[in-house]
Amino acid sequence: MVNSHSHLTAEFSGVPVEQLRDATLLGGLLIAAASAGGFSPIGVPLVREHKTSGNVSAVLLLDDAHIAIHALPARQALLLDIVAPASHDFRKALEVFARRLTARDIKSDTRGRG
Repeated sequence: MVNSHSHLTAEFSGVPVEQLRDATLLGGLLIAAASAGGFSPIGVPLVREHKTSGNVSAVLLLDDAHIAIHALPARQALLLDIVAPASHDFRKALEVFARRLTARDIKSDTRGRG
């Protein structure tokens, strides 16, 4: 059985707090990642800054897909989640975040879904 979708998860650790609190940067990275991966956005990123914790959460809805992030400045971590048809290039989307965020370590995993 061939999976219709793929699911990429990644954890960026050791990311500078300034980058993780920059909601404009993170929203822009969602758009750039979608473009690099050949995705078609169906709107603009929804970005939420959590005032009490300093966390930033964002999601970009795509045709039959999504890219979501959760930035956790207190832990110097960013969590990335991409679900999309298996025909798309997830690695290119991941590379956008890897190039722009100064992470000490990046762990990722891709699995078939559907």
